[in-house]
Amino acid sequence: MALTVGIIGLPQAGKTSLFNALTGAGAPAGGYSTGTVQANLAVVSVPDERVERLAAIFQPRKKTLATVEFVDVAGLASAGAEAKREGLSDEYLGHIRAANALAVIVRCFTSASVPHPAGSVDAARDLSDLLATLTLTDLATIEGRMVRTAKAAKGGDKKYQVELDLLRRVQAELEAGKLASELDLDPSERATINDLFLLTSKPRLYVANVSETVLADAGALLAQLAAAPADALPALVAAQTGELRAVAEVGARARREGTQAIAVSAKLEAELKELPPEDTAEYLEALGLPQLGAERVIQAGYRLLNLITFLTAGEDEVRAWTVEAGSRAPTAAGKVHTDIERGFIRAEVTRYEDFIAAGSFAVARERGQLRLEGKEYIIQDGDIAHFRFNVSK
Repeated sequence: MALTVGIIGLPQAGKTSLFNALTGAGAPAGGYSTGTVQANLAVVSVPDERVERLAAIFQPRKKTLATVEFVDVAGLASAGAEAKREGLSDEYLGHIRAANALAVIVRCFTSASVPHPAGSVDAARDLSDLLATLTLTDLATIEGRMVRTAKAAKGGDKKYQVELDLLRRVQAELEAGKLASELDLDPSERATINDLFLLTSKPRLYVANVSETVLADAGALLAQLAAAPADALPALVAAQTGELRAVAEVGARARREGTQAIAVSAKLEAELKELPPEDTAEYLEALGLPQLGAERVIQAGYRLLNLITFLTAGEDEVRAWTVEAGSRAPTAAGKVHTDIERGFIRAEVTRYEDFIAAGSFAVARERGQLRLEGKEYIIQDGDIAHFRFNVSK
């Protein structure tokens, strides 16, 4: 499963700086907005120490990491702007409609050289404006579908009338301020709505873009907000000042929506991307940070979409594969090749940690740590799997 993340935000929020931090693509940063359909795209390998260590053991002819595609689109104008009455253009939507998740960049830093388009930093206002723009786009999508469904319903087929009633209900709830992800729908209704690829139904990760000086404190604050009782959030937010107040507003919004928020300094990390890895590691250690925010964005995307990684290892190739958590062994086998899923017999599975401790599959087998699993086995993150199959029939 390829993970695609659309990076969105208001102009001057730091989207392209984050894109460059994630990808090292060196895309030019600027204040272009939705009047253009410019987009930056890049595929990034997902850092995985397990792949590196297995490759050191097997010395394979090929080493393959999992990948994430990032799409950086033009800044969203305020929902109050005249041009946003009907949402975003079809050309603009083409860049993010197929994204599995959205990374919503929220400006929390102040800068005299890069003034905020609205004249002041206000994370709560910016988030409301951005989500309102997405909602207007979703409403335009729903209205277009309603026109087609109403015509089909005139033929007497009840399924179209049921769909039309659902669309009207969703339309009313979005107009009342709800997001598509917050609607109370049964599985069949959710499937119908998912076919519309509504932007506010996509999983969202909130990224608070801060200055270097508050980066460590911002991360700690977001962790505190994520763990605090819900009724304590208003007081926690009110207790903050300056950039941390904006960070707190982002974290509180993420908490209310049941999603995640992380803090990055996109400008700093884009600059660190240009340094040798050892210099970057030393700088992060000085800041008290375990890893780049870019890596945390990728990891958060995996958690947001409920994805895990399993591994295959041998002399030909060591490779990381992405699959949804809860997938059974045949489904995981299908990621390697559809024929393997079709002819699945069983899987030989070793936990990564057990293999490293054993040093080889032979020793792992002797220790009882290489298991034979059938079709009902649920693949776990870090499993090293070898699939047996037969498609002769």
